[in-house]
Amino acid sequence: MEEKTNVTAEKKKVTIPRGDPAVEMIGITKTFGSIVANSSVSLSIYHGEILSLLGENGSGKTTLMNMLSGIYFPDAGTIKVNGKAVSIRSPKDAYDLHIGMIHQHFKLVGLLTAAENIMLGLKGKFVLDLKSVRKAVRDICEKYGFDIDPDKKVYDMSVSEKQTLEIVKVLYRGADILILDEPTAVLTPQETQRLFGIIRNMKADGKSIVIITHKLHEVMAVSDRVAVLRKGVYIGDLATKDTNPQQLTDMMVGRAVSLNIERPEPENIRECLKVENLSVVDSEGVTKLQDVSFTAYGGEILGVAGVSGSGQKELLEAVAGLQPAKPGSSIVFTDMDGKTSSLIGKTPMEIKKLGVHLAFVPEDRLGMGLVGDLDIADNMLIRTYTEGNSVFVDMKRPRKLAQEIVKEFEVVTPGITTPVRKLSGGNVQKVLVGREISGNPSLMMSAYAVRGLDINTSYTIYRLMNEQKKRGAAVIYVGEDLDVLLELCDRILVLCAGRISGIVDGRKTTKEEVGLMMTHLPSEEAQA
Repeated sequence: MEEKTNVTAEKKKVTIPRGDPAVEMIGITKTFGSIVANSSVSLSIYHGEILSLLGENGSGKTTLMNMLSGIYFPDAGTIKVNGKAVSIRSPKDAYDLHIGMIHQHFKLVGLLTAAENIMLGLKGKFVLDLKSVRKAVRDICEKYGFDIDPDKKVYDMSVSEKQTLEIVKVLYRGADILILDEPTAVLTPQETQRLFGIIRNMKADGKSIVIITHKLHEVMAVSDRVAVLRKGVYIGDLATKDTNPQQLTDMMVGRAVSLNIERPEPENIRECLKVENLSVVDSEGVTKLQDVSFTAYGGEILGVAGVSGSGQKELLEAVAGLQPAKPGSSIVFTDMDGKTSSLIGKTPMEIKKLGVHLAFVPEDRLGMGLVGDLDIADNMLIRTYTEGNSVFVDMKRPRKLAQEIVKEFEVVTPGITTPVRKLSGGNVQKVLVGREISGNPSLMMSAYAVRGLDINTSYTIYRLMNEQKKRGAAVIYVGEDLDVLLELCDRILVLCAGRISGIVDGRKTTKEEVGLMMTHLPSEEAQA
């Protein structure tokens, strides 16, 4: 194992002839208190190339790019753009240097149109010249292959359209160097392929594109070169054609890691959760789920796929007692002893008092899953504080559990008394997943459990899900990576606009079939 790591390290000096670099980051260091996010990192970005930036959670990828885009300022080091040393102290400075970053969480105003969002923040014009902006947007779309209506309101746009608008907005401001942070996180396979086509068109026009991602198959599909960071240190770069996912993973982690997702055959399956005619309407009267019916079995992993906002969140929250369902809905839980309980109309505490061993990893980690101002140990206590007969709270058990989770999941933290809000997003997710699995649930539900996690930790989560499956629990896994859903899940339930468009066998379906189901409901004739 040590020899393999050394061989990988020897290949870190790879020269790819691309002329003079568009950007040179030399000896970049950035610290936050005692934490070193980047340590003397040197990285070049060339004209007309697609560079993938890889690394585990906390390796410093986003911090490094945030310094290039003007969000952070380096403590040490030099940044050169087109051979000239520059000082980037704000996003405006970055734009002036033709550098733009498209963040994972979009920064758009929902009530405004695409053209109006593009004009926000622009100076030098006292009269809004929407006509010229519309024309410029159409010219950009025609040049690179985008499809966007300049007059469409953002709140009417799909996730893919919003992302397109963010890219067009950066291009309108003259960006020649584009940084995309997890650009395919919430896209269907078809949308991902369209985005890759656009990225290739931008590359052909001489643009430099940096992609921060954890999806190795996408790295191999679209990038020219891959640069790897590990714990804030630059490990090296490789031409994509000269490497493979296994080698890149070993570079990221520093040791050999298996990339095989286990999927044991279901054994002794039993009905665990039966949902019939589930309909959910939000506080504004918008229907989020309509007549959803399915069965989840103990001893299997049921995947849930769908475009963002298709009802995945409401489905899990309705089962967990966090979302009221319309009259006529039915949710029945059957435990391992055959005892049935209706969960409709029950609060989470009432569900717990019924003896239902349910674990839930919500999409909102800090808003719903954990309390940010409490430390790791106290967040373990949230699940167990009502247990026991003593008036005094026993802290030994949650402290022990916190220590076990920090060790097993390799949580980067000064200690178990650190408030979870001070942890990175990936480490917060590790704490949450570890706490929920520790209760040995009969029903395990997770929404985007590996979102933002590096590949090493993600595979740990997949292993833990399979362990729950083997012990007879029903696992409902809401995911956004279709490759993972097809490898991990026994069956996949596909949601489209709050309705079920189909349930398919994870072993027999294809990514293209699921992607199509995510965007199209079956016709009434087919349903009949």
